[in-house]
Amino acid sequence: MTSQGQSLRFRSDDNCQVNFREKLLIIDSNLEAQDVEGLKFLCRDWISHKKLEKSSSASDIFDHLLAEELLSEEDPFFLAELLYILKQNSLLRYLRQSREQVESLLPTRRRVSLFRNLLYELSEGIGSENLKDMVFLMRESIPKIQMTSLSFLAYLEKQALIDEDNLMLLEDLCRKVVPNLMRKIEKYKREKASQVVTPPVDQETESLHQGEEELFSRSDVNQFFGALQVGSMMCWQMGNAGSYGNSAQSDREILVSIEMLGASAETLTSETSTKEATVYRMDRKHRGHCVVVNNHSFTSLSDRPGTHRDAECLERVFQWLGFSVHIYNNVTKGRLDEVLKEYKSHPGHADGDCFVFCVLTHGKFGAVYSSDEALVPIREIMSHFTAQQCPGLAHKPKLFFIQACQGEEIQPSVSIEADAVNSEHSPPTPSLLASVPSDADFLLGLATVPGYVSFRHVEEGSWYIQSLYNNLKNLVPRHEDILSILTAVNNDVSQQANKEGTKRQMPQPAYTLRKKLVFPVPQEKLLL
Repeated sequence: MTSQGQSLRFRSDDNCQVNFREKLLIIDSNLEAQDVEGLKFLCRDWISHKKLEKSSSASDIFDHLLAEELLSEEDPFFLAELLYILKQNSLLRYLRQSREQVESLLPTRRRVSLFRNLLYELSEGIGSENLKDMVFLMRESIPKIQMTSLSFLAYLEKQALIDEDNLMLLEDLCRKVVPNLMRKIEKYKREKASQVVTPPVDQETESLHQGEEELFSRSDVNQFFGALQVGSMMCWQMGNAGSYGNSAQSDREILVSIEMLGASAETLTSETSTKEATVYRMDRKHRGHCVVVNNHSFTSLSDRPGTHRDAECLERVFQWLGFSVHIYNNVTKGRLDEVLKEYKSHPGHADGDCFVFCVLTHGKFGAVYSSDEALVPIREIMSHFTAQQCPGLAHKPKLFFIQACQGEEIQPSVSIEADAVNSEHSPPTPSLLASVPSDADFLLGLATVPGYVSFRHVEEGSWYIQSLYNNLKNLVPRHEDILSILTAVNNDVSQQANKEGTKRQMPQPAYTLRKKLVFPVPQEKLLL
């Protein structure tokens, strides 16, 4: 409930806003503590976890929705959807909505994902005794704290034990403890398989401004035009049927054409739905953050001329892709720890699609040098962004690009340098996966295979970063996914050599991505 002083403060606002806020206060006063917990859970994809944790009432959550422009008097549907899910249908009248209206609009205006809706419905069916049994089965993985059924499911999600594409643990628990809930899980699977994502009008407008990728690929468009041609033929036949007197043959031809048109449309819908399920989401409020650690000067190691060219290219291409780019030059170990800590808990991750972290420096196998020459394991850097350490990036792609030798440094010619030390005595090549966390949704792009050097032109930048820049610039507009782009980078870099043709380089990616990562095509061309 809101205090009288707060109510008086609202009355000083303009009359239209007062009326709406008063209605929100009435809704707040009719919601219990468990409803507030439900609101916080249902809004997890739209409001940062930090803000939700500090919210103690429904009105706190309403304030966040208003601030994020997810709720307004002109468009209160998101709140109507939340109340509908909470089964508070009697409160919909304060938003000039009804249960029937909400149900009719849900297919096109849904903001709460099917997965989050499923978890909320499951929580309603998990009683206190059921919860005790589930916690008992999970005791080694669950902290000994008081939990509700909803906080239990939220914990499983936070630890990346379940997600929209991985319900194995949840199915196992429900099958053993509450078998009747399996029907809800099966229903979710059917709905998810048949779902065609149709963004709300305001999000669609925002996406167009950001240069989002078209919903249909070229093959989809060709198929769609094929269906249209069938439709034209059908109309022509219908006209001729009228001219020649509705013959049985014409009727059969018309029916065949209608079936062909329906089959084409059904195939197109199915393929589009499959595509949505296998591609990372790229339609949140912003693309995400890109961090570039650019080390040129060191305590005793040689400088890295040309690295600023790499940093500039990374800044240019990732800004073009919609990222907020942050460059840190000559980063010491202490400063690197501060940067990692800052981005590990950055509130902006909640509204972002993706995260990129680039390191330009000297290195050895599985590690990179800070500017004060501390050797930092690549795995240590990446481990800050696992689902457990950085919940805001859970289920989102996390890309790491490392321009550093994985052997030891040499200087084979005036214009070509290596980012390592004594690479002529390189160790055998171990698996790169040792550097990648076991969590899902990571990609590590190394400039060279472990044990070998990577080369950098002292004026034009490194082979690897320059190739990455050029291939992103050229292939993103062709709707290529990131792994296809890195394959092109491998091919490009492998064909380069020093002046004598004696030294070459082969980049190597390792990844635990679960879906394709396709960056939306920016509206503007990337200028050189």
